[in-house]
Amino acid sequence: MYSGRMSTSERLVEATRALLWERGYVGTSPKAIQQQAGAGQGSMYHHFSGKPDLALAAIRRTADELRATAEAALSGPGTAHERIAAYLLRERDVLRGCPLGRLTMDPDVVASDELRAPVDETLAWLRGRLAGIVEEGLERGELSAVLVPSEVAATIVATVQGGYVLARASGSSTAFDAGVRGLLALLVSPSAQGS
Repeated sequence: MYSGRMSTSERLVEATRALLWERGYVGTSPKAIQQQAGAGQGSMYHHFSGKPDLALAAIRRTADELRATAEAALSGPGTAHERIAAYLLRERDVLRGCPLGRLTMDPDVVASDELRAPVDETLAWLRGRLAGIVEEGLERGELSAVLVPSEVAATIVATVQGGYVLARASGSSTAFDAGVRGLLALLVSPSAQGS
């Protein structure tokens, strides 16, 4: 399943990431991780002190990947609206949901300050990054002056995460796509609507 060039610790982290996304923390047993990674128990405990340590490494990797993907869309050229649209409309596997957002529904992750921290920090980073783009759009007159950057940023993140839930519940990306289109329509400045 994994490249022969990948180290054992890398295979363990990648296997844990996949299993956390599919099964959650409780459903991700050390044995399942070892089987998926093609690693023995000794190898696992040589690299990680246990399941929580390995899960933390996997969650951090997922958080880093989410930040990099979001930043690639948000740092592109264009107006604030175009950059937000690039983030919202980027290709994603809507029916699988967000690998980080799904962890917020996992009681074992939420109960652990250590496991929850990378999730919370990444979502806070995303809200901050989006708020900064909205602020830029306000300063340039690209967005409606009534918008509050922190509230719009929270709305964008809530729309994406809620859209994943609606898509998974219905088995279709239709609700996710409708939520994104609706949000983008709300963000168009009044001057842009008249043109």
